[in-house]
Amino acid sequence: MSSGANLDRAWRVPPATYLAQRPATFQQGAPSSQYVAMRDGCRLAVDVYLPQPTRAAAGTFPGLVFFTPYYRRFKLRPGGTGEVNPNTGKFRDFFVPRGYAVVVVDVRGTGASFGTRDAFRSPRERDDSREIADWIVAQAWSNGSIGATGISYLGAAADFLASTGHGAVKAIAPISSVWDTYSDNYFPGGIQLKSLTRVYDELMIGLDHDRRDILKRFSYFNNPDFEGPQPVDEDPDGILVTEAIRQHLNNFRQTDFMAEFRFREEGLPYDPEFSSASISPYSVAHDIRPDVAILSVSGWLDGAGYMNGAISRYLTKSDNPRHLLLGPWDHGARIDISPWRRAVEPDFPLLGEILRFFDTYLMGLETGLRDEAPIHYFSVHAEAWRAAESWPPVGTHQRLFLAAERQLADVTPQAGEDHYQADFTLGTGVQTRYERIAGVDSRDYYADWQGRSARMLSYASEPLDTATELAGHGVADLWLSASEPDLALFIYLTEVEADGTERYVTEGLLRALHRKERIAPDSYRTTWPFRSFARADAAPLRPGQVERIRIPLLPVAWRFSAGSRIRLSIACADDDHCGQVPHGRPPLVRILWGEGHVSQLELPMLVNLR
Repeated sequence: MSSGANLDRAWRVPPATYLAQRPATFQQGAPSSQYVAMRDGCRLAVDVYLPQPTRAAAGTFPGLVFFTPYYRRFKLRPGGTGEVNPNTGKFRDFFVPRGYAVVVVDVRGTGASFGTRDAFRSPRERDDSREIADWIVAQAWSNGSIGATGISYLGAAADFLASTGHGAVKAIAPISSVWDTYSDNYFPGGIQLKSLTRVYDELMIGLDHDRRDILKRFSYFNNPDFEGPQPVDEDPDGILVTEAIRQHLNNFRQTDFMAEFRFREEGLPYDPEFSSASISPYSVAHDIRPDVAILSVSGWLDGAGYMNGAISRYLTKSDNPRHLLLGPWDHGARIDISPWRRAVEPDFPLLGEILRFFDTYLMGLETGLRDEAPIHYFSVHAEAWRAAESWPPVGTHQRLFLAAERQLADVTPQAGEDHYQADFTLGTGVQTRYERIAGVDSRDYYADWQGRSARMLSYASEPLDTATELAGHGVADLWLSASEPDLALFIYLTEVEADGTERYVTEGLLRALHRKERIAPDSYRTTWPFRSFARADAAPLRPGQVERIRIPLLPVAWRFSAGSRIRLSIACADDDHCGQVPHGRPPLVRILWGEGHVSQLELPMLVNLR
C-alpha cells in the first residue's frame, strides 16, 4: 500500500491537502555565489537562490540555510546536463517558488570553500554557521528570520546552528540526523561500523580531493558531466577553487579519525578536550533557545540509530515547540522500505509537511499545525499512519519467554539453557539499513533475509491468533555467559508468516563490554536502556559467569499478521558491517532461560497475545 495513504485519519489537515492550498507563486532565478570570510580569514563559498520577481512590497524573505560537505553545487562541463545540487536541489526547487530564500554553503575544507577539516562535524563549523547567520540577516533580501534543514550531515548542522543561540534562527528541521554521533551513527551499541567508516572515507576523498575516478562509484555523484565544485562568481577561471582544493588535501581521514573514539566522550590523545561529544548535537543542546521550533524526521530503516536520534531530540527538547515524524523510510527518506509498498520511492509529501512546519514558525502563517498531534509514525504492513501525543505511543508490553525447543512462550518455563558457538563469517548481506548511510544507492531492503537466521540461535512464538501491532522499542532481556571476556550481541526480530516466509522487522546490537546501564542524562533522554559507553563503565566479562544483559531493539512500528510467528534470533557477528569481538576468538555463548534466569523478549504491543 502507499505510504501516502490513510493521511486523513492521522492528520486534521493531511500533508497533501495543505500542499494543494500552498502552491508555488514565485519563479526561481539563477543563483548568485560569493565568498564570505570567517573570523580567521577562511573563505566559505555561498550560493543564494531568491524567489523572483522581487517586488518592493514583497522583497524580503525568510532564509533557509543548508551547510553541506557534499558540494553546494557541481560545475558542469560545457554542454553537460544533470542536477548540479544532488544533495539540496529538491529543497531549492520546492522552497524558493514558495517564498523562501535558499542559502547553500560549502562547509570549510569542502567544495569551493577554503580551509581544512580537522574533524567530522567539526566545532569550527558551528562557529562558522553563526557568522553565516550574521551575513544572511545583513542581506537586503532577508526579513531577519532563518530556518535550517537538510539530510544527515546537513541536519546535524541545523542543530549546531540553533545551538549558537543566534536570535534570527526560529526553526530547524533535521532529517535523518544524529543526536549522538557515537551511538546513533558510528558505534551503535559500542560496536564500530567498519564498512561505514571505510566507504564514507572513500566518498570524502573523492569529493574533497576532486577525485572523479572515485566519485564514479557513488550514484549520487557519478554524473560524467561533473567537473568538480562550482567556482563562485568572482572566480570565473577556477583559480581560487583550485587553491581551495589544494588545502583540502590536508583534511582528516575518516578511517583514522573514527578509530580514535573507542569510548564515548573520551578525549583524543592529542586534544583531551575533544571527544565524540564535540561532534554530537546533544552536547550543545542546552544552548538551543526554548522558542526555536524543531521538527525531527527519520525512518524505520534509517541507519544504525538515526531514528533514536530523532526520538531523543524530541524527548530532550521538551520545552521547545516540537514535532516528530517517523516514516517507512531509509536514510534521507529516499526509499519506501515496506515489503508491501506500491512504489520504490515514497509518495508521502514530506516536503509539504516540512513546508507547513516552516510556514508556521518562520513565516508566521496560520497553518493549523499547532492543533495536530505532535507525533506521527507509520505502521509497516498495516500500511497506515498513526498519530500520538507522546513517545512511546504504546503503554502496554507483551513478554515472550525463551523456553525449551527454541520457543518463545507466553509463561515462564522451567529452567533450561541453550549453547551457541559464534561464527565470525556470519553476515547480513548488502540489502540492509547500513548501506544507504555510506552513500550506497540501496533500492531493496532485506529481500534476501530468508534463511539467514538458520545460522543463528533462534526462538519462535506460537502462531498469533490475531493481527498484532508493535510500536516502539522492544528489549531483549537475556541471561547469559560466554567463554571469552567480551562479545558482540546482534539481536534480530523477524516475522515468520504462515507459509514460512521470514521478514526482517528490526534489530539491536550491543558490545558486552558496555553492558552497564545508566540513567539517561538530560542531554540525551531515552525511553530505552541507556549506556554511557564510557571507559569508566566498561568492564570485561568473567568467562563462565552468568550475567543479565538487556539489549534495546531499534524502534519500529510493524503489524504482525494473524497466523504468523514472532522470531527472536541471536548472533555474535555481522561480518558485512562490523569487526570481530573479540578478535580471532569466537565465543561459546550460553543462554539461560526459565525460573531463576528469566530471559525474555519485551515488545510494546497494541494488541495482547494469548
